[in-house]
Amino acid sequence: MCGIVGYVGDRQAAEFLLEGLSKLEYRGYDSAGIAVYNGENIRVEKCVGRLAALREKIKDDVPQGTIGIGHTRWATHGRPSDVNAHPHTDCSGDFVVVHNGIIENYLALKEALIEKGHVFKSETDTEVVAHLLEEVYNGDFEESVREVLRRIEGSYSLVFMCRQHPDRLICTKQDNPLVIGLGDGENFIASDIPAIINRTRRTYILNDGEMAVVKKDAIEITNRKGELVTKKVFEVNWNAEAAEKGGFEHFMLKEIHEQPKAVRDTMSQRIAKDGKRIVMSELKWNADFLNNFNKVYIVACGTAYHAGLVGKFYIEKLARIPVEVDVASEFRYRDPIVDENTLLIVVSQSGETSDTLAALKESKRRGAQTLALTNVVGSSIAREADQVLYTWAGPEIAVASTKAYTTQLILFFMLALYMAEIKGTLPDDEIAHFVSMLQQVPAQISETLSDVEPIKTFAKQYGFNEDVFYIGRSLDYDVALEGALKLKEISYIHAEAYAAGELKHGTLALIVEGVPVIALATQKSVYEKTLSNIKEVKARDAVVIGIAAAGDEELEKYVDHVIHVPETDELLIPILTVVPLQLLAYYAAITRGCDVDKPRNLAKSVTVE
Repeated sequence: MCGIVGYVGDRQAAEFLLEGLSKLEYRGYDSAGIAVYNGENIRVEKCVGRLAALREKIKDDVPQGTIGIGHTRWATHGRPSDVNAHPHTDCSGDFVVVHNGIIENYLALKEALIEKGHVFKSETDTEVVAHLLEEVYNGDFEESVREVLRRIEGSYSLVFMCRQHPDRLICTKQDNPLVIGLGDGENFIASDIPAIINRTRRTYILNDGEMAVVKKDAIEITNRKGELVTKKVFEVNWNAEAAEKGGFEHFMLKEIHEQPKAVRDTMSQRIAKDGKRIVMSELKWNADFLNNFNKVYIVACGTAYHAGLVGKFYIEKLARIPVEVDVASEFRYRDPIVDENTLLIVVSQSGETSDTLAALKESKRRGAQTLALTNVVGSSIAREADQVLYTWAGPEIAVASTKAYTTQLILFFMLALYMAEIKGTLPDDEIAHFVSMLQQVPAQISETLSDVEPIKTFAKQYGFNEDVFYIGRSLDYDVALEGALKLKEISYIHAEAYAAGELKHGTLALIVEGVPVIALATQKSVYEKTLSNIKEVKARDAVVIGIAAAGDEELEKYVDHVIHVPETDELLIPILTVVPLQLLAYYAAITRGCDVDKPRNLAKSVTVE
């Protein structure tokens, strides 16, 4: 969620720290700061607000020095303010730290340190780490950091500076991402690869419990016991342009238009050469393996949770295995019935979602087999799960997820077909039919994106309404949930999705004259029922925008506007119907003048509970 950068080399550190933090702005933050050793002491500059505010503050007096650390903070302990911004120091200013995550026992540590005379400036849990390092420091920087790590509890990525050791940074992680970039006479630290991709493609990805001493010409990595760890260099294979807007006004719009390619990449190498079946070389499952499970859990948060709802439908419909979907933040606190006969599927774009990672670990502890669906190679969830399926969606910068969702749906559909073939729940010709339809999806998304003018018009016409309702049945309801979330996230319009059949059980009380209702009507099995529900809201004078498959002329009789998507199998159409909902949210946000890529109070990768 927060952003971390670090530099040690021969060049001016501040230049990289500010550049690196700018590449992490997509993560969501409320303050920023840097710390640089200037030859005598460590100078810390930080302030609340965007990175631009920090640049303005130091523009006439940029900290000079060739080693430093930086941070963008998203508030957890303490409100957004200058004093709560990172980096944090001890009483003397000799020890400086930046941190992502939560120190769970910070209060007890803080009380003990105050009794020993330490004076705290901020409300944060992070400042405790700096004071604790001051308290335990014995002249050996590395061993003192190890002692700090023995005393703190929680999840963290940490980078330490020490005035007495100005040639090195020390970094470590537990449940939060951290990478080291390998340069020539200089090295870099970051919480995410975009921060360093303009400087190097060669990286070390730290695992939980590892600690690295980073100098300009050497990196030493050890485990919790202090034993040396040999790391394999991870070569970043996507270019810097992938993290730029590419001519689009916002990253979100760019990523919406990247969906045909993202979907195609996700399918790549997972369709047999004859085009009739799904191949998943990552899994190599067999009937004995699948028949061992009496239940599948899908656990995720936010948009990934909505993808899981569609995934449940796919697996139950095609593979005939009972599936339960749960919000990760609730799952591990309700003593779930999980054992060796459970398959747990966790879904996370970043692979770092804290609640989802915790649910994964708890399920593994109880004996479940685990499978991760994620977009980020080497992420915490990818490393923790027994098996991994990557979406290959490419970097997603905008906070509001778009291409990650569609690629998750694609992966769920392919997984369900793969399971169906193994279990024998679908005949070969039916599987071949679905695979054929699946291969048409990228072109159909492109077709959906080819004419957005009607959606722009609807957004301008209804973008200033304070309430919008989404309705649908079956898979349409699952997609409606995601459409409503997108509108809430980036336009700040109150939007709610309801199962259309539930309207009479309370929701109709909210329908008044002129309120916009987005009605999805693509599921043939419940089409007539959906039309009946649409008539119910029209009878209350709602303005209805219908979403339908091409060729559907019936819906036009009952709604005010219709948006058509290409016709396909009703199982695959959610991958198409979500696209106009993404665009509707985007253009509504533009109409309202919202910051589309960095919506208020939200972060891209939620690495705290």
